[in-house]
Amino acid sequence: MELNGLSLDQAPPISAPLRFFLTAPLFGIVAGFLILFGDATTLSSRFSYEAIAITHAITIGFIAFVMLGALTQMLPVLAGVKIPKVAFIVKYAHILLVLGTISMIVGFLSSESLFYMIAAAGLGIGFLMMLITIALAIKSVTNFNPTVRGMAVSVVFAFSIVLMGLHLLGSHVSGNISEYQLIIANVHSVWAVFGFGGVLIIGVAFQVLPMFYVAPRFKNFCKRRVTLLISIGLLLWFVLNLFYEEYSVVAKIWIALFFWAFATTVWKKLNARRRPISDVTVWYWRVASLSLTVGSFLWVFDEYFSSEHIVITSIIIGGGFLLSIIVGMLYKIVPFLVWFHLNAMGYMTIPTMNEMIDKKWAKVQFFLFIISLVGFIVSFFIPSLLAIFALTFIASMIILEYNIIAPIMVYVKTKKTKPDFDMNAFATT
Repeated sequence: MELNGLSLDQAPPISAPLRFFLTAPLFGIVAGFLILFGDATTLSSRFSYEAIAITHAITIGFIAFVMLGALTQMLPVLAGVKIPKVAFIVKYAHILLVLGTISMIVGFLSSESLFYMIAAAGLGIGFLMMLITIALAIKSVTNFNPTVRGMAVSVVFAFSIVLMGLHLLGSHVSGNISEYQLIIANVHSVWAVFGFGGVLIIGVAFQVLPMFYVAPRFKNFCKRRVTLLISIGLLLWFVLNLFYEEYSVVAKIWIALFFWAFATTVWKKLNARRRPISDVTVWYWRVASLSLTVGSFLWVFDEYFSSEHIVITSIIIGGGFLLSIIVGMLYKIVPFLVWFHLNAMGYMTIPTMNEMIDKKWAKVQFFLFIISLVGFIVSFFIPSLLAIFALTFIASMIILEYNIIAPIMVYVKTKKTKPDFDMNAFATT
């Protein structure tokens, strides 16, 4: 593992990112139960309230939570800046986001305006607390490397989708849902997947693949231009979608091409890594690369398919791409955090990162997760199978939560013992 260029002394308290990491699989479990007790016909429409509730349990409760936790941890380490009042901000923003996400899910299932209003308050304040704090930290960065640039661009898209989401929640409170709101909902979802999630993953990959996998570094053109070109494509798609919808496919092809180029590059980097030892996290990256390639090109032509096929595309991109990379990175980031913080406190005789999570359980979780994604697609054609794959998805999320807790228990148990070295002797006064 390469740690060159990292400002490890700027890392936030371990509790800051772990709050989000521990919560994410719980919302995955909630989404699984909503699928289990949902109606397959209703869920085949992306505009049904049940489908929207499940989508946001995954996109906000899982994906956004992990990404906010990752930003909280990685921005100070990679950019050498401190996030102001990080412990306070993260604690209360996390509470508000949990409350807001739960209220949103209940609101869509019950259609009660009160829950929409609670969701808007919780999610609005929680997201803005986190995003404004992160933006202020980014503003003070002096070493604006490609990873930080990707983070900055993703935060801009995050601000946009949060404001759009609040507007859409307001329309549900007022009952004023028009064709205009449907256009905003479409932009909201595309910018969330490709602008916030996709750009952030690309930026983080520039650092993570060489660091964790000892893979070759990305070429300068890729690091300096790809996030910009994707952003231009997303803005162009937005304008065309509003005023020249018949030409919006041009921008979609533009976006898909650059994401396909990124997916291909990731695959090649993994093949060329200096330590070609395969593990579950490598499998997740490979699944993500394939899913991104297939899903982005299906998205280009989704207007020519029925609504069921559009949902299938969402499963491939959202589940196969975003969720796969996020789950895979949790298996790297959480053990690294535990190892790093214990090491910094003077503990030397601790398990290595690879020993903190049982590889057998990680493999079981991976196969259950992949079976679930494939099963959800099959269930659109054979609805009677949906409950089976909902159960496999729930099982995969339960095991994921266990696998995240395992390294944290190493941290808790180790802290109860005496450090190998007294690090206070190295503290400055």
